[in-house]
Amino acid sequence: MRPIPSPEHPVKVLHVFKTYLPDSFTGIERVIWQLAQGSAAHGVSSGVFFLSREPKAGRYAVGDHWAEAARQDLYVASTGISLSAFSHFSRLAREADLVHYHYPWPLMDLLHHAARHGKPSVATYHSDIVKQKRLRHFYAPLMHSFLERMDAIVATSPNYVHSSPVLARYRDKTSVIPIGLDGAGAPPDPATLDSWRQRLGDRFFLFVGAPRYYKGIEFLLRAAKTTGLPVAIAGQGELDPDLKALAGTNVHLLGRVSDDDKAALLALSQAFVFPSQLRSEAFGVALLEAAFAGKPMISCELGTGTSYINIDGQTGIVIPPADADALGTAMQRLDGDVEMRSRFGAAARARAEDLFRAETMIDDYVSLYRRVIEERR
Repeated sequence: MRPIPSPEHPVKVLHVFKTYLPDSFTGIERVIWQLAQGSAAHGVSSGVFFLSREPKAGRYAVGDHWAEAARQDLYVASTGISLSAFSHFSRLAREADLVHYHYPWPLMDLLHHAARHGKPSVATYHSDIVKQKRLRHFYAPLMHSFLERMDAIVATSPNYVHSSPVLARYRDKTSVIPIGLDGAGAPPDPATLDSWRQRLGDRFFLFVGAPRYYKGIEFLLRAAKTTGLPVAIAGQGELDPDLKALAGTNVHLLGRVSDDDKAALLALSQAFVFPSQLRSEAFGVALLEAAFAGKPMISCELGTGTSYINIDGQTGIVIPPADADALGTAMQRLDGDVEMRSRFGAAARARAEDLFRAETMIDDYVSLYRRVIEERR
């Protein structure tokens, strides 16, 4: 890691997001965990504030950092709401040297304004608000008031900076720090690998992710039906019955899998398919995991980080969104060309190792924290 000067006392950073461990540990939560754990070696003491339907009492340890939750009272338009969150957050923000918000979460904007904590503040802009189009119109003044008050804004890819109409207003204080992972990790357990090989073989296309509205699973199922190619779909959550009806015998619905199982599935698969069709897919941590595993990728052009991870013709194939025919054609191209799969996979791993290492992300954030705090002084 690049050396970063440590202050006399640890810098206290409070991360703020709508969910966290033990309730949820998907894309953004994993990023927060990486930052909180990794920055401890650089003299940063981290905590996480979030909402929970059944919160633990008080502060509790999560590895080398801590977390504290307020009780979630309501859940409306993909937004958790809590009255007790205001007093919880005000107390925690007063203890912090810097508050790191993970956007979007509209309640977070209200918490910031109500607390008036005056502490240096950073917002990682993970995604535009896409689904709630009507509410977005009424929310816009609060959103812009919140972003204007940030000392710094971070986007996770240059693609998102260039394509987001919201970030266009804040180019002067927006920087890019890509999400990073620890790398390919240990090879999968041989017994686990053999078990999945017996069940699925080693010629299938893999998708990993929760079946959310923007994941494009419908188009993957339609492409699988047209091509007849084997597809494995892994991830927590039930598919909609209408989608399940599209799944033929060549589609394997695996449900939630462990990290060991996921490593084995990645190792066995011939390519990774990531058909997300909306900008809610702002980066694609699962896509990055596939890149570290050295897999050729298929993804859609959304103007987001997916096309920063997967470069068309270099690490995989990029297709138009919501196009089952284009997806099927891309799958057939990879299925029929071993050399292309090998070339794309090697390039994917090299790009991941070069641009998306966890230690680089952590170093860049710690440097940003120190700069923002120093500028405030």
